[in-house]
Amino acid sequence: MQRFNLPDLGEGLQEAEIVRWHVAVGDRVAVDQPMVAMETAKAVVEVPAPFAGVIAALHGKPGDTVATGAPLVDFEGGTAVAASPATAKPAAATAATPGTGAPGTSQGGVVGQMPETDEVISAAPTGGRSGRGRIRAVPAARELARRTNVDIETLTGSGPNGLITLDDVIGAGTSGSGRLSLATSSMRPAADLSETGELEVLRSLRRAMAQSMTLARDNVMECTVFDDADIEGWQQGGDYTVRLLRAIAAGCTAEPGLNAWFDGTHQGRRVFHHIQVGIAVDTPDGLLVPVIRDVGNRDAAQLRSEVNRLKAGARDRTLPPSDLRDFTFMLSNFGVMAGRYATPVVVPPAVAILGAGRISRDVVAVENRIEAHRRIPLSLTFDHRCVTGGEAVRFLGAVIQDLQKPV
Repeated sequence: MQRFNLPDLGEGLQEAEIVRWHVAVGDRVAVDQPMVAMETAKAVVEVPAPFAGVIAALHGKPGDTVATGAPLVDFEGGTAVAASPATAKPAAATAATPGTGAPGTSQGGVVGQMPETDEVISAAPTGGRSGRGRIRAVPAARELARRTNVDIETLTGSGPNGLITLDDVIGAGTSGSGRLSLATSSMRPAADLSETGELEVLRSLRRAMAQSMTLARDNVMECTVFDDADIEGWQQGGDYTVRLLRAIAAGCTAEPGLNAWFDGTHQGRRVFHHIQVGIAVDTPDGLLVPVIRDVGNRDAAQLRSEVNRLKAGARDRTLPPSDLRDFTFMLSNFGVMAGRYATPVVVPPAVAILGAGRISRDVVAVENRIEAHRRIPLSLTFDHRCVTGGEAVRFLGAVIQDLQKPV
């Protein structure tokens, strides 16, 4: 009997949900044959068989959540181990980070980033708790602890076999052992749940959003500037989203420092030549951020085609992980629904996000007369640790100048 545990699916998350099984008990499978579709906070990932053999047991049913490292499938007569647990993620998921970053390190995605690895990280304690042995933690938990100055050696893991999870690190702040904390008192259910409704535990995209927003809150010094772009001169039928993408490229050309990542630990930034824009897409399950690659070198038709593909894939949850990582700039086009101005959140390691509000007709002064012009409200949030106010307003000025061109 051989047991196969759920590997890290290459996204720095500590669990995944079973969507559907492709095999049943008694089936004979070959190495790399798809066994199960697992949904993470980023995408649906097909997990292949690591052995050739007969399925003896399936641990879980569709809808169940399985922790990384927990039993997934038992085999009878398993042979020919696959190359590594990394086969559990699509080949596209191993793409390198932009610029000179190391392959296999995710720096973007849903609304955040965590380093990836294909195994649970264990480390010998460095303090006085040598009797505890080696500390086991998922990569995301270890990275979050490092970024927020939480001593991971003091934590007790709630995962399988004492595995330290993201929740353990987040919860550490409530006892004063680190900077990261959650207001747990607000989560206490009211006395009469018949009136208030049952407490809904966040899962999938919403849970990932909560975690990355907490990370952003504790690690970014945000500042937002606002202005409007007069688009009265646009030709009829202008593509709103494509024009915004083109304007972002113009802004990055004027001020490349906003198309960058910031490393707060080493107090350094990495400025990129290629512009990879993450577009926030609202889905019934929560926020997803697919990435449009090389925005500055694509024409309008190519950009529109890519936007359509990514939005459809985001709402259907069919995008591969490679389409959900490594953004260097972010766009929140919330104005297609409602709202004029906002303070969009910068998700590290990116340093800026542009919010575009609802187009409206505003009264403006033109020479000696009053006219009503269509204008786009713009909100630019930037990380003031590495972006100056001058750089931010010059970037926004270049965006406005490009948007106000007739074509």
